[in-house]
Amino acid sequence: MCLLLGEPGWQRLDTELRDAQLVSSVLLVLEGDRTLIHLSRAGRLSAAESQIAFDRLVAGLDSFTLRDVTLDLCESRVMPLVSTPRSLDLVHLRTASWFHREQPLTRFVSLDAAQNQAARELGLPV
Repeated sequence: MCLLLGEPGWQRLDTELRDAQLVSSVLLVLEGDRTLIHLSRAGRLSAAESQIAFDRLVAGLDSFTLRDVTLDLCESRVMPLVSTPRSLDLVHLRTASWFHREQPLTRFVSLDAAQNQAARELGLPV
């Protein structure tokens, strides 16, 4: 969302991720859509800005390999050692762990400190 909305720090993320192989959960789509609707309803994005952001979100999905939220992912016992993430955050962490087992990730990217701590606890590169 930081990149999509041009929030502070977007240039650094853009530079770091430009040639990266990006992976995520399909929740990325749901959370992106929900965030844009929320920002629009709260008056923080105009109708035109919302449409541009939605279009960019959809176009940007081509850059990602997305993993579905499946029963095996939900039944996984992957859990940070200390942290107890919120359910949707745990889906992202388990998805990252799954991708990391398939092919080691270079970096887990989040601007959320608690999510980054949980990722470290799972041995993901943050």
